Amino acid sequence: MPSLSVIIPTYNAGKQLAACLDSLLAQRVTAREQEVEIIVSDGGSSDETLQLAHTWNCRLMEGPPGRGGQLHRGAQAAVGEWLFFLHADCQLPADWPTPLQTFLADEKNRERAGYGRLHFASSKSAARRVERLANWRTETLGLPYGDQGLLIHSSAYNRLGGYRDIPLMEDVDLVRRLGRKHLKPLDLEVTTSAEKYEQQGWWKRPSLNLCRLALFLLGASPERLARGYR
Repeated sequence: MPSLSVIIPTYNAGKQLAACLDSLLAQRVTAREQEVEIIVSDGGSSDETLQLAHTWNCRLMEGPPGRGGQLHRGAQAAVGEWLFFLHADCQLPADWPTPLQTFLADEKNRERAGYGRLHFASSKSAARRVERLANWRTETLGLPYGDQGLLIHSSAYNRLGGYRDIPLMEDVDLVRRLGRKHLKPLDLEVTTSAEKYEQQGWWKRPSLNLCRLALFLLGASPERLARGYR
């Protein structure tokens, strides 16, 4: 497999980062053979995030907070031919290199981006409902979110101008510039934390997210949306 850089933005992500890195490096021999570089792009953490990055021998990038900017700094520092963006509260299955290798083997995909299927770390039926809605949104509207992972060739990423340093919707902004016809599903399930949904409610949080998406698509600024998000 061509060289791959996994880029993880963090901000006080100590509670989730260890599990994320463990899922990435569960097959350490495979990862080494496939030249996998892991970059933790931090935005000023004050918890154990930085120590975890050092413990797991990740490349550490430090800078101001803001996920879009952090993702872009990580991409600029990456040496891999391919870039895989992954949130710190996400985990991959043990066989994750296989679907990525399948995607990378197709030369046509150098102009595309691949994304995973969303799965929440929760046994509740409400989690399955939100998963179905999110995966429908992705397939029908061509709008995968960052918690599904995004795999893209470095040349295509640079041609797009990469992630913008905006406070919210950096993932939607990038895939809209890429275009729906250049998106392709990976045979990969990405498990993401359900903590915020458990805290805010399985109806309330998806409804708020949908409202923010609609406002963004209608032209609301990410700065204004971020104020409401906070």
